Amino acid sequence: MLDIRNLHAELEEGGKQILKGVNLTIQPGKVHAIMGPNGSGKSTLSYVLSGRDGYKVTQGSATLLGEDLLEMEPEERAATGLFLAFQYPVEIPGVGNMTFLRTAVNAQRKAKGEPELSAGDFLREVREKAKRLHIDAEMLKRPVNVGFSGGEKKRNEILQMAMLEPRMCILDETDSGLDVDAMKLVSEGVNALRAPDRSFLVITHYQRLLDHIRPDVVHIMADGRIIRTGGPELALEVETNGYGDLLTAEGVR
Repeated sequence: MLDIRNLHAELEEGGKQILKGVNLTIQPGKVHAIMGPNGSGKSTLSYVLSGRDGYKVTQGSATLLGEDLLEMEPEERAATGLFLAFQYPVEIPGVGNMTFLRTAVNAQRKAKGEPELSAGDFLREVREKAKRLHIDAEMLKRPVNVGFSGGEKKRNEILQMAMLEPRMCILDETDSGLDVDAMKLVSEGVNALRAPDRSFLVITHYQRLLDHIRPDVVHIMADGRIIRTGGPELALEVETNGYGDLLTAEGVR
């Protein structure tokens, strides 16, 4: 599904190196989690994969379904099947949720050579998926994320994910700012979308999210690279002991 080899990246402004040789392979249908201390490069990895401005890849490769991600524009990466859920979803005043979703869905379908959904077909699909994800129909009538709580913004992104049907979903600290109840609702939405042909990369600081979104593989990232990989028990180890011992064992300061 996603294959990253020796990926190095730096800030375009100032040239500070952030990623220092990331290696990661995610198979179809698997959920991988990345944890690590602040400044380790977790969010930068998600930005580089999605094509966000401000970063320059200096070495290495990243492919999705055999396609070279790094040679694509951001919209081409999305059309290939990549989805990034932001840590802080942006508000779009004046643009209704329904208009936004239908435009995005039909843009994806057009990029794949598929016919656009009619207004009626789109309405039926979005209502059915919103209901399955326990999203209030009133949210669909509001401008994108305007006046939404933190939990509503994150659930709105899960609905976007459900409508776009990506193959590779990256969740960048999606638990940030959520209370326990909101995190459970968001996690239920993510779990409802797990499928044999869809993979997830969950970036988080905390084990509590992984209590709800059970990962197959956990990675620890520090100083721009992945220093340890294991099963769900690795996240529990970090929760109990912190990162200190791991960083020392790997020679990371």
